Amino acid sequence: MCAIAGILGKIQQDDHEKTQNMLRVMGHRAPNGLFVEKFQDAILGHGRLAVIDLSERSNQPFSTPDGRFTIVFNGAIYNYIELKKELSAKFEFRSKSDTEVLLAGYQVWGSDVLRRLRGMFAFCIFDKVKRQAFMARDRFGQKPFFFTKLNDQLVFASEVKAIL
Repeated sequence: MCAIAGILGKIQQDDHEKTQNMLRVMGHRAPNGLFVEKFQDAILGHGRLAVIDLSERSNQPFSTPDGRFTIVFNGAIYNYIELKKELSAKFEFRSKSDTEVLLAGYQVWGSDVLRRLRGMFAFCIFDKVKRQAFMARDRFGQKPFFFTKLNDQLVFASEVKAIL
């Protein structure tokens, strides 16, 4: 049960601290660390509960080797091993995590990755080049994903109290 949080849009000077505070509010979901990364138009945060790959190389926010795409993800992709086998012809995976498989799937299939996923999830992928985000959650909402528009920003988190 990880925690994700972020701010998208025109980033203010104190937004990094705000994102850290959002994660602290959800600290009970993340006994293995809180991590935040800032971009020109986004701040992404992740509170980690290590399950599949316990190593630090699976910490999030997790970026592609070229740095273009970064993901924060809460959940579990049950068919990630099968997807990883399919994607391994195009990618050399650096971790054993379902997070990296999800991000690689997005690079190949775009939003159609959602049709291939079996599991429970909520995530945000930020494209640094296009300066846009792709966000989704599982069909049944097993992993919560709350968001609101505040001024010129979209703020999201795993729990409403983190946004409040």
